[in-house]
Amino acid sequence: MHSPLAAIIGLGNPGPEHVDTRHNAGFWWVDGVVARWGGDLRFEPKLKAVVGRTHIDGRDVWLAKPLTFMNASGGAVAALCRYYRLAVTDILVAHDELDLPPGTVRLKKGGGAGGHNGLTDIIRHMERDFWRLRIGVGRPAPGRDLIPYVLGSPSRQERGLIDGGLARSLDIVPLLVQGRYEQAMNLLHTTNEVAGGT
Repeated sequence: MHSPLAAIIGLGNPGPEHVDTRHNAGFWWVDGVVARWGGDLRFEPKLKAVVGRTHIDGRDVWLAKPLTFMNASGGAVAALCRYYRLAVTDILVAHDELDLPPGTVRLKKGGGAGGHNGLTDIIRHMERDFWRLRIGVGRPAPGRDLIPYVLGSPSRQERGLIDGGLARSLDIVPLLVQGRYEQAMNLLHTTNEVAGGT
């Protein structure tokens, strides 16, 4: 069994103009954790992030949303780990994922960045052996630019699918804080298949 999850970090961009954009799916997931388990998120200037703590299954879990913009997420994540003395293997980074359709969410450990600028910057500042929650937002139509797509809002139908995936994926959090990652992965991926994800 792995060590228990100590922190959940959602990636996104700060500012009201980015709230509903695909790139902020990691922020949406942290908000979902707060809605289900509670927690008071406050801006911590020295960490360049909104930070709080919640209590899940008898354990305290740190929550954070870096406010450095996506491309500079690594500095904030590294600062959080140093400040709270977190091992890189004990954090979960939630982020949008182009290679998964809306509504599909996957859990994985380590690996490359897959072209995701937030992950690229985290790996540049730290080891890559952290857990990732990959929140599917789908890819744009062929020939359409990626940047306007991730910085754009999903359609009402896509957002409904994404919200459904986010809600289902929250069910694995108690398993994560117990260090039962394989069981969490099996539950999440099976649930995705039942719900029609791939």
